[in-house]
Parts: sequence; C-alpha cells; structure tokens
Amino acid sequence: MKVIVLGAGVIGVTTAWYLARQGAEVLVLDRQSGPGMETSFANAGELSYGMTSPWAAPGVPKKAVQWLFMRHRPLFIWPMISPRMWAWGLRMLMNCNPEAYRRNKSRMVRVSNYSRDALTDLMAEVPLDFDQREQGTLQVFRTEKQVKASKADQEVLAEFDSPFEVLDRDGCIAAEPGLAHVSEKFVGGLRLLADRTGDCRMFTLALAEKARELGVTFRYGVTIQSFAVEADRIVGVETDTGRETADRYVCCLGPYAPIVLRSVGIRLPIYPIKGYSITLPVKDPEAAPQSTLMDETHKVAITRLGDRIRVAGQAEIIGYNRKLGSSATDTVRYVVNDLFPKGGDLARAEGWTGLRPMTPDGTPVIGPTRYDNLYLNTGHGTLGWTMSAGSGRAVADAVMGRDPEISFDGLTAERFGQ
Repeated sequence: MKVIVLGAGVIGVTTAWYLARQGAEVLVLDRQSGPGMETSFANAGELSYGMTSPWAAPGVPKKAVQWLFMRHRPLFIWPMISPRMWAWGLRMLMNCNPEAYRRNKSRMVRVSNYSRDALTDLMAEVPLDFDQREQGTLQVFRTEKQVKASKADQEVLAEFDSPFEVLDRDGCIAAEPGLAHVSEKFVGGLRLLADRTGDCRMFTLALAEKARELGVTFRYGVTIQSFAVEADRIVGVETDTGRETADRYVCCLGPYAPIVLRSVGIRLPIYPIKGYSITLPVKDPEAAPQSTLMDETHKVAITRLGDRIRVAGQAEIIGYNRKLGSSATDTVRYVVNDLFPKGGDLARAEGWTGLRPMTPDGTPVIGPTRYDNLYLNTGHGTLGWTMSAGSGRAVADAVMGRDPEISFDGLTAERFGQ
C-alpha cells in the first residue's frame, strides 16, 4: 500500500514512521527544507500529559477580559475584520462551560494518555536523543486565589489517574531549587509527575532519519495546493511540482490543513493561534530550571533542554501572521528573568514564533473522513508534541486496516458536521 503523508512536522513524521513500520510505502511532502520547521521547531518542549486540558474552560471569558489590562498578558486579540476568526471565537466561547469542558478534556486525555504509553514503547524500540527528562511539570501559583482554583484541576487529575503533588513554597523550591532566589514571588504549586520534557524538533529530526531507514521518502520544497477527487475518492494531491498519487492519504498540515481540505469540501474550524518562544543558553545550572515550570499568571512555560532553556507562551489571534516583531518576545523574556534571573543568558536568547492549529473545543481532529482513503491527523493546538506518538500510531493503524487501540469517538471531523 502506498500512502502519502502531507506535512513533515512531528505529527506527520510520527505518522509516517508508524505506517512504514507496518509495511506501507510512504511518501512525505512538505514545503519546508526539512522536518519540523514550523510549529514543531521551537515549542515549549513539554510532554504535558498531566496538563492536557482545553483552553475553552469555565471562567476563561472573564479571565480573557482581565488579561487585556495586563502589561505582560497571555492573550492578545487583533480586532481584524475576519468572519472566520470571529466564528471560531464564538464556537470556543460556546465550549466554555462545565459540561463541554469535561467532555472535551476526557477526549483529549484519551489521546494524551495513549500517547504517553506509545512514546514509551517507541523509545524502547528506537533509541532517540532529544534532551529528554522525566521530572514532571511544576505549575507555579503566585496567589492564594490560584491555589484554591487549582482544586478543580486536582479533581480532574484524580479522576483520570494522573499523578500529582500539591506543594507549598518550600516544596516548590525542593522540586526546582533555582526558585530559591525568588521565593517571595510565589506561594505554592501543583507538580504533575507524569509529564516529560524534550526538544520536539530534535525528536522529529531523529525519528525522520529512522523513518528513512524503514524506506520512507521525504520530498521537501513542495507546496501542497489541493486534493484531486473522482467519484468520491481522493485520486491525488496537486502540488507546485505536479500531481502525486497514492492508495491512501493522511493530512498532517497543522494550521494549514483547513486551507487544503476546503478543496474537497471538508471545512474544519481550525484556527492559527500565534505563539512565541525564546531559547537561551544556561548560565548557572543550579539557578536554572531542572524540568518544566508553568507560570500560572502569565501562562508561560520555562523548560530545561540540556544546556538550553526554552521559554514559550502567549496566544495571539492575528491569522496567518508569522512576523517576529522587535518586542514580540517581551512577555516570555520577562517571565524567565522574573523567576530564574541567574539561570540563563538573556543577552544570547534567540526568538521564534509559530502557529498552533487550534480547534474551538481544544480536541484534535484525527481518524477517517467521508472519503474512504483520506485520513486526518491535525488540530492538536498546543499539544501536538504531547499527542504525536499516540495520534500517529492510532491513525496509522486505521490507514492500514487495523483496529486502533483507542476509540476515535468524538475525535473525527464528523463532530463538526464534516
């Protein structure tokens, strides 16, 4: 069976590897010059199994208004005249209630827990070096109000058997000794013990090489334009270098998936949410983070990746804009300097921006479509790295005619009427 995978980010590469492992002839197409060059390039570095939650949650609309008045705010909405943007935002608001939150989170946890186990199996089979650590995530609270609000999250974590610890100030410092320099700036934290950290791009590059050894062909510098359809079946992919054909097709194009899928009448409410990161060298290993720390106030993650620190966050709703302005990374710079002032060399920080493929309910879109030879693996939002191994394995099983080990119920495009 020949399969074309569209996209060479972490989602596309994991999908291709699992397909090749099952004997498929795989071709991966991507417009960039190599794997992991867009959303996977410099993300937060978190494998966030314990923090798998939709952005659409009770209380978020009120918080969004409050964030508008913060100097270093987590969210910025550009007032564009874009019906697609405002329609997506309205659908997100409709999911900001307890019933929808619980439903969406349960679907997301189903994928992330499976992905946690799938990645463990993958690493046992194919040793990869990607600056991985298994020391959990520390969610830091600057106020007692945040501590009290976290009890709802603790209940959900307990329900889904995700191990955690509630820590006071001293407990936070024991987990992250570098915080001892700024102990007056936080009151406690929630430590998520199942979480891992690692460089997503390093992983994608390493797994792409293993996929090549299994026979996967990667073709870069190819712009995907549309699908070709005949008699309710995909018969090819139109690109700027001509048509490519296969028996089956998997769309792993992240925020660009809706653009290509419109050519076959599949309209997905996936919107590009812009995020920012900086990567800086460690200056003092003892004063730097040891794993991942999430600042609850600013929604910024600070992650140790070997001899580097990755700081990522912010949500900017501005469409398909990938410009990195001169002050764009001010918030992430502020947070790392505020919490780990002696840990890294900010003067040598490198900035980056990428687009997260967000659905209004937070849940990815994976599985079959109404075309019997077209499958989707997209819409993972901020959790593509977290969910990559699980969604890649499950989709590959479906493509190859096997029963996936997790249910696609509530995950396919059908939930959007597609």
